[in-house]
Amino acid sequence: MKKVAFHTLGCKVNQYETQAMTELFEKANFTVVPDSEVADVYVINTCTVTNIGDKKSRQFIRRAKKNNPHSIIAVVGCYAQTAPKEVLEIEGVNIVVGTNERGKIVEFVEQCQINEKINAVDDIMQVKEFEELSVQEIKGKTRAFLKIQEGCNQYCAYCIIPYARGPIRSRKATDIIKEVKTLVANGFQEVVLTGIHVASYGKDLEGENPLINLLKQVNAVEGLKRIRLSSLEPTIITEEFISELVTLDKICQHFHLSLQSGSDAVLKRMNRKYTTEEYRQIVTRIRKYYPKIALTTDIIVGFPGETDEDFETTYQFVEEMAFSDIHVFKFSPRKGTPAADFPDQVNGVKKHHRSERLIALGQKMREEYQRQFIGEIKEVLFESNSKEMSGYSEGLTEDYLKVLVPTTEELEGKFKNVLLDYVKEEYIIGKII
Repeated sequence: MKKVAFHTLGCKVNQYETQAMTELFEKANFTVVPDSEVADVYVINTCTVTNIGDKKSRQFIRRAKKNNPHSIIAVVGCYAQTAPKEVLEIEGVNIVVGTNERGKIVEFVEQCQINEKINAVDDIMQVKEFEELSVQEIKGKTRAFLKIQEGCNQYCAYCIIPYARGPIRSRKATDIIKEVKTLVANGFQEVVLTGIHVASYGKDLEGENPLINLLKQVNAVEGLKRIRLSSLEPTIITEEFISELVTLDKICQHFHLSLQSGSDAVLKRMNRKYTTEEYRQIVTRIRKYYPKIALTTDIIVGFPGETDEDFETTYQFVEEMAFSDIHVFKFSPRKGTPAADFPDQVNGVKKHHRSERLIALGQKMREEYQRQFIGEIKEVLFESNSKEMSGYSEGLTEDYLKVLVPTTEELEGKFKNVLLDYVKEEYIIGKII
């Protein structure tokens, strides 16, 4: 029996797509092995959000070929889509598939000879249909990531993804609900709806409020306890949307609401589609319906032209929004995007200092958010034994609090009521009651 190994870089969407391709190989009687082992086929699912993603992809390609010089190397995903010729020229690469046609990956492998090169990358801008890559079984997970949407039409100045993923394509609701039911039947009680730009779901379909209509259908699936949404564009949070969302009892009280900068001047150069005042009103709207909501966000520091004053404005705005956590990224010029050629690039030292200040603020805000729940009893879905503390199990509340409890019981995949006792770094320590 032939062996296949996968190496996945990047986002949750990539992880979902790798799982889907894994199942295709298993159906073709391949044995899946860890990417550190000798395999007949290596599939590298690439990321191209930063230049580091490209570099890591190239490093693993070389490592895989060392593991087995006679293996077939297939490179798929965003880096493959944006630079197929460059990838195909890397020594050892046999097959290049972009962000479409991954459903044919087994066919490409089976028809490929060791010294052959196959370029299966098409013009992603001409692709109009969602490529159905369903997942039936997810091994070793308690939350199931489920892809509902592909592509992005936003064209933020710093982002390569619209060029790698193409225009928005929405998955059919019937296919989504079918997969949700399959996952529930396999024991999953929480699904995370993900995509390249989830807020765009259904904009290429007929009908009004397509995302909220989909959420209503997912909410109605028996046996499902939680629905979590991945990153959302702020502008989707209208009064109409949030007033309907709050009626759905399975929606987790955790939204990742993308910000990127707290300076209007920077937001405009980024080609973001809102101002800080609009963002402020959106956050106020959310908290009207979900007073203790966990709000997380992304911030880019050192965007071209970001002055010290712009950064201070961002710092104050982030503090005002009182996020439960923030993810801070230092701007990295990405070839092929407008921002890579913008004047007034910020030097690395300034980026580092700004990043450190925001990370420290994020830690402070996270602890403040955590402390308001001390003494409460929360339902926790346990995911694994803790790698941080021996003899403890780790899980999440619906509002994305990371909880550790001392236990000798195997809790993976189980819900337990936990009394939250005290904060320890990024976790809350509690006890099962």
